[in-house]
Amino acid sequence: MLVVYDSKTGNVKRFVSKLDVEHVQIRDGLVVDRPFVLITYTTGFGQVPQSTLKFLEDNGELLQGVAASGNTNWGVRYGLAGDQVAQMYSVPLLMKFELSGTKKDVERFIQEVKQIDYTHANSTRFTNPNSQLDTA
Repeated sequence: MLVVYDSKTGNVKRFVSKLDVEHVQIRDGLVVDRPFVLITYTTGFGQVPQSTLKFLEDNGELLQGVAASGNTNWGVRYGLAGDQVAQMYSVPLLMKFELSGTKKDVERFIQEVKQIDYTHANSTRFTNPNSQLDTA
């Protein structure tokens, strides 16, 4: 699955560089044409970055899950951008990781994305409810 990420200080970019997945960094005008997982950072006092929000305005219908980088020094505001995006787009919050993440964080993220891939591949939401089964 495609991973789209937003990075300000380089922490998220370093995290993504540890993954063996197709990825693209958010930039002005980026449009994706397939389902993706988002990794973003938390800014200010727990806000979603404006660049992430702008990207999601045009691409949010394909969002499958979100992960967020943060700093535990912020207490309850740690990685809060992930919680907000998950709620706004009704997708799962896959995880939060501190700064650029650990090896264990990378492994967990990969497992979470595999689960989304599996669920997406086995989804029946595209089944035609009007189709008739031939029982003869």
